[in-house]
Amino acid sequence: MFKVLNITQVTNMVGLSRTTIWRREREGDFPKRIYLGGRRVGWDAEEVTDWLQSRPKGIIGKSRSA
Repeated sequence: MFKVLNITQVTNMVGLSRTTIWRREREGDFPKRIYLGGRRVGWDAEEVTDWLQSRPKGIIGKSRSA
């Protein structure tokens, strides 16, 4: 089933601000929004999940100078 996420759901899911999402979307580094009509937009939940899973996983606690 096709599920559409609103901007609040997307920001909570990926941990990025609205501005960062917009910037990355413009640069081609984030799934494109879907125009739902009027001023409403959303994102395909599966595309956002796939994007999130494709991101590099960091290591917590390691310093950059090590």
